[in-house]
Amino acid sequence: MPCSEEVTAVSPSKWAQPAEEGGLWLHFVWLSEHAMALTRGPKRAASYDLYSAYNYIVPPMEKALVKPDIQIALPSGCYGRIVPHSGLSAKHFRDVGAGVIDEDYRGKVGVVLFIFGKEKFEVKKGG
Repeated sequence: MPCSEEVTAVSPSKWAQPAEEGGLWLHFVWLSEHAMALTRGPKRAASYDLYSAYNYIVPPMEKALVKPDIQIALPSGCYGRIVPHSGLSAKHFRDVGAGVIDEDYRGKVGVVLFIFGKEKFEVKKGG
């Protein structure tokens, strides 16, 4: 089944049958009480949104490792990729480092956030 088809996020307690409409499962595990579930916008959105488990203030021209406190298990034959939202990147002069998640990776997910602007950038828990 192609990775471009719908993927449904479920908690570990609900790992069972494939999602409706022939979708694929995207398994994830919360690693702390601060972690939030992945969300997806419109039905055919290309990506899921990750949420920070903590507050961060990133100084201008610096970087930070933003932790969503989750682990994911990708469907067979797929890989994950962490990318910025383009509108927010342009507005705040920020970017994320190469964020490829291999199919067999089971470690903690992290987002390397780069700030290229002249002002500090605040990452809020849940944002």
